[in-house]
Amino acid sequence: MVHELADFERAPEACHLTVEQLTAALFGERPAVFGIVAVDHDDAPYGMALWFLNFSTWEGVHGVYLEDLYVRPDHRGTGAGAALLAELAHICVERGYQRLDWAMLDWNPAADFYAAIGAQPQTDWVPYRLTGAALGRLAERASADRR
Repeated sequence: MVHELADFERAPEACHLTVEQLTAALFGERPAVFGIVAVDHDDAPYGMALWFLNFSTWEGVHGVYLEDLYVRPDHRGTGAGAALLAELAHICVERGYQRLDWAMLDWNPAADFYAAIGAQPQTDWVPYRLTGAALGRLAERASADRR
């Protein structure tokens, strides 16, 4: 479903995740990613939420960062996405986490759904990402500083 999500987000060539990588992340010695899978009466999966813990230094507690939420097209509009988010909200409240965060592409029609459940876009925070050669160059600075 991660590859299906990449297709939906118009970037299938950017998704390199393998079954082995996801299995290690979810079920390895130190799981760093957690998941919820929605299945039908025949145990066929139709939706998923992949998430990990973040930490608020201001609140002093963990939160959940929702990396991927995906519902297959034939199950959209059935409440499946809301149910997956509700389960994550339950995990947050049960464990004393103070927030549930995620990002979405600006063209995603789910914005109306998110607003309907009370989610607020964070317009005052600008996401940044460091990857590829730029990440390597910065890492080299740390290596040089260690010498």
